[in-house]
Amino acid sequence: MKIFSQLWIYRRFLLILFTPLLLLPLPLIIRTKEAECAYTLFVVAIFWLTEALPLGVSALLPALMFPMFGIMASKEVAAAYFKDFHLLLIGVICLATSIEKWNLHKRIALKMVMIVGVNPAWLTLGFMMSCGFLSMWLSNTSTAAMVMPIVEAVAQQIIGAEAEVDALEMNCATGSTNEALELDESVSECEASDWKEKTKEVNGYTNGEGHTVCEIEKEKTLPPAETGRKYRNQKDHMMCKVMCLCIAYSSTIGGLTTITGTSTNLIFAEQFNTRYPDCQCINFGSWFILCIPITIIIMLLSWVWLQWLFLGFNFKEMFRCGKEKTAREQASAQVIKEEYTKLGPISYPEIITIVLFILMALLWFTREPGFIPGWSSLFLQYPGFATDSTAALLIGLLFFIIPAKTLSRTSNGENTIFDYTPLITWKEFQSCMPWEITILVGGGFALAEGCEVSKLSAWIGSKLTPLGSLPMWLIILISSLIVTSVTEVASNPATITIFLPILSPLAEAIHVNPLYILIPTTLCTSFAFLLPVANPPNAIVFSYGHLKVIDMVKAGLGVNIIGVAVVMLAVTTWAVPLFDLQTYPSWAPDLSTMNNTGP
Repeated sequence: MKIFSQLWIYRRFLLILFTPLLLLPLPLIIRTKEAECAYTLFVVAIFWLTEALPLGVSALLPALMFPMFGIMASKEVAAAYFKDFHLLLIGVICLATSIEKWNLHKRIALKMVMIVGVNPAWLTLGFMMSCGFLSMWLSNTSTAAMVMPIVEAVAQQIIGAEAEVDALEMNCATGSTNEALELDESVSECEASDWKEKTKEVNGYTNGEGHTVCEIEKEKTLPPAETGRKYRNQKDHMMCKVMCLCIAYSSTIGGLTTITGTSTNLIFAEQFNTRYPDCQCINFGSWFILCIPITIIIMLLSWVWLQWLFLGFNFKEMFRCGKEKTAREQASAQVIKEEYTKLGPISYPEIITIVLFILMALLWFTREPGFIPGWSSLFLQYPGFATDSTAALLIGLLFFIIPAKTLSRTSNGENTIFDYTPLITWKEFQSCMPWEITILVGGGFALAEGCEVSKLSAWIGSKLTPLGSLPMWLIILISSLIVTSVTEVASNPATITIFLPILSPLAEAIHVNPLYILIPTTLCTSFAFLLPVANPPNAIVFSYGHLKVIDMVKAGLGVNIIGVAVVMLAVTTWAVPLFDLQTYPSWAPDLSTMNNTGP
């Protein structure tokens, strides 16, 4: 047993050592460029799936192995690591940094919940809507980390309010006071003040100014789980579970809506546009039109599923029109109102951030809307030169230029002069920039280009041709289920990076529009709902101590089935006329006219 325990400790080192050695016969026996590229692909894929090395480090292996095998020159591989995707990501991160720095995300989340109402079912839906909207523009990790403390405060306040109501009713019946309740209240107040102080320290905000951004994700996302947590009854426990799961799932589902919402969408868009440069159908507007119905349907069905699974779906309680609010609802409304009041009136930096946010979205939507000429048509002599990254960079630069404060007049009428500080600084931007994802995506681009240069993609396509005899819906379903299963144990970006170079030749080999297979596969890569380790938002909500693994597995299995079913519905209905999926496009290569070579 001691030997096995030692081997388990060094499992990553052994994996790093033996994976290249065990796969070495592939390039040594089959001496072709396809085999050498396949060897590199297998080594990198295994390292990505097992995370034996950090994802960013494994992504650098093609830059080492391709020149050694003579597949691509070092300069060519290096050029593949930085694409238009990275410029788009920089602009988006500038927006996300400003939103988080000036607490705009909290204002949006709380306001949306206040609009929806405080009935537990509607409250859960309100949190899901706010999380979904925020994750369209922020990372799902940041969204879950920002909203979850608010949800926890609301849940605890609801439990405390109902306990107080029960105690008052008991006091009225017995004519005595409940000293234990008073003690609990004082303890809760101390815990609340301590929580607020810790939150203030982590956020780094003082007097409405943000000095440290994205530290929440590092320090506050994984608070120690509370042991021995007590609930008044089973219903309170179930309510806490539902509220946690709705944050985890909605922060991921909302990201499907936009190209910039998740890293998997961005990776797909860049790899697709690189492989098929003549196709101009994938842009911010077309993706939004495709995915907004998908997101709404999945969100609503997931909400119904979670309510039914944990609380039961009581329509009578949900539609209590005109009736007096219960103690639970009053407590929820009070907490949300207090949290919103703490933010104070909307500030100048928040207003500027909102304006720039709207402007960026408008520029994305109006670049090439499809039904009318967009602003890119103003540059007819440079067709295809301006992309979504152009608009993102334009707005992103403004965050470094526009001052964070305005001149204010004192009682004497004199202007108070502040030091010039922009909305965000480079240090704050750096703390939010996902550098590992940046390198990971670059490694995926290098692998994809190596597969093309070595003719490995063409060889894979020729071997997958027999799959064309299967019904199209079955091919889509199989590929969707495969990536949904793999993404539960591997990171989403690594999963999509591995499968895109495989599925693209498959579509070409069976003479099907590549989007028919790639769109559902990309969307299903985000459906990592089963395990706490499958997705950062899952880990964040799990750390609060309300959930068990079996709770997440039961709930996540239903959400996974809902997600795959809705994606299948979308790709066979409204996606067909949107992207003309029934015809094989002219921008895709015809493999039947190419010379296929094999190892």
